[in-house]
Amino acid sequence: QLQASGGGSVQVGGSLRLSCKANMTVYEVGTMDWYRQAPGRQRELVARITRGGQTTYGVAVRGRFTISRDMSMMTIFLEMNDLKPEDTAVYYCNFRNSDYTDNWGEGTLVTVSS
Repeated sequence: QLQASGGGSVQVGGSLRLSCKANMTVYEVGTMDWYRQAPGRQRELVARITRGGQTTYGVAVRGRFTISRDMSMMTIFLEMNDLKPEDTAVYYCNFRNSDYTDNWGEGTLVTVSS
């Protein structure tokens, strides 16, 4: 199972660091993602990192968020800087197997207030 943590409430311009640990082996994992879903909106990809370390970011967070991973601990992180009210959402982690099976964690709420 996956367990995400690190959400909370911050003011505009603040920072948060999310983490998500998976009870999986390195060989099971293809890609590791952070998604978010704001009220009334569809879930969207925030950032993705491959087992090899290649990263992809959503346009809205590029330059402000950084995804990283510690494969020895099967944990991914999302460093979020310069937070804006539009970043308010429930953030979900997903570890996608090599066979494209998704493994979702429970969400963690991030609230950014002005």
